[in-house]
Amino acid sequence: MDSPPQFPTSPQTTSTRDPSCTPPPADLRLLAALAQDFIATPDLEQTLHRAVCQTMSWLGAEAASLFLLDASARNLSCRACAGPVDVGGLTLSLDDGIVGHCVRTNTVQMVRDVAHDRNFHVAVDEQTGFRTRSILCAPLQVKGKRLGALEVLNKGSGDGLFDDSDRSFLETLAGIVSLAIQNAQMAAELVAQERIRRELELAREIQLGLLPAEAPDAFPVHGLNHAALEVSGDFYDIFPLPDGTIVWGLGDVSGKGMNAALLMSRTLSLFRCLAKSGLRPSELLARLNAELLETASHGMFVTMIAGIFDPSRDLVELANAGHPPAMLREPDGTWQVLSESAPPLGIVADLRYPDQHLRTAGGRLYAFSDGLTEGRTADGQMLGFAGLRALLDQHAALTPAAQIAGVATAIRGASASLHDDLTLLVVGT
Repeated sequence: MDSPPQFPTSPQTTSTRDPSCTPPPADLRLLAALAQDFIATPDLEQTLHRAVCQTMSWLGAEAASLFLLDASARNLSCRACAGPVDVGGLTLSLDDGIVGHCVRTNTVQMVRDVAHDRNFHVAVDEQTGFRTRSILCAPLQVKGKRLGALEVLNKGSGDGLFDDSDRSFLETLAGIVSLAIQNAQMAAELVAQERIRRELELAREIQLGLLPAEAPDAFPVHGLNHAALEVSGDFYDIFPLPDGTIVWGLGDVSGKGMNAALLMSRTLSLFRCLAKSGLRPSELLARLNAELLETASHGMFVTMIAGIFDPSRDLVELANAGHPPAMLREPDGTWQVLSESAPPLGIVADLRYPDQHLRTAGGRLYAFSDGLTEGRTADGQMLGFAGLRALLDQHAALTPAAQIAGVATAIRGASASLHDDLTLLVVGT
């Protein structure tokens, strides 16, 4: 004959397991059936409720409940219950009650008369009107990780007291329930991670669709974006107007992940729409600021630099909203930093963003996100503005598109992973 099935048990209890207290065959059959329920039923809440009901019935108890630790690991919440009083959702401090003592000490608690137990928390009875006389409570844990507790109240048969056979049954069931809870939690985490991964992947595809297509080498404005995460908070845009001028903009949304991506998408869409109406850079940023103040989530903001380039006159007009300053490299290799700025978009109402004018005259103007200056060199040092200028100098003989691509590649190659998005835009030939 095959040996009876073996089930996991809670390894640490204050009571010594007596071989004579091994659950009898009838108990083992119920335990096996409950174990199959956990395997076959994807709904953990439904399975826990069934386990509590059958445990109460099998042990002849008046009530039963299952408590799980919350995310803080300081409180216990009732996730399933059976009996005359519904205590579902009841929350207890881990420091209170017999159930709290059971979880804290990771030991089975068999209390025959709660009136003489200092750990009994009478407030629950006072709140519900239920009268607790005796309690049998087993901890739920896996490899030392505390999960909660399973308890039964007031045995109705015999002398009205729980015995060692009851304790053995509940302790064995607690082991099965513990594994089921852990498996369900791990499965739920995997499902949540996969859902987030798909959402971020989709958001990144949408974002890439919003960014401008790669321009021909002869076009006088070029940009690139490399995201530190699947979804970037950085953005840029470049497009010509009917009069031959070229609108460009580069921004950085505070934060990372989905919220930043949504705000980035909205800002970029607004920028494109408003810029086509013929607004100057200062007017454009003021309108964007007003729009974002109405719609942006609390605490989120956008730094941005926007400009218009007239290639027929080598003339650039730009305005800056809290973004790192643009830098102009003259044909002789000297640098000019355009430091005039105003606060970021989405923070303060009715701001003015001063326009700045300059001629490229054969030089190149660079706008970039702080991911460039905060990038690392090969020896682990922060690049900074001077380091970025040095990298741009090293690649100055290349075409504008190849130059910024080379700089981004150098920064990415010096770090095992990007800590921030890299976005770089160049105006000039």
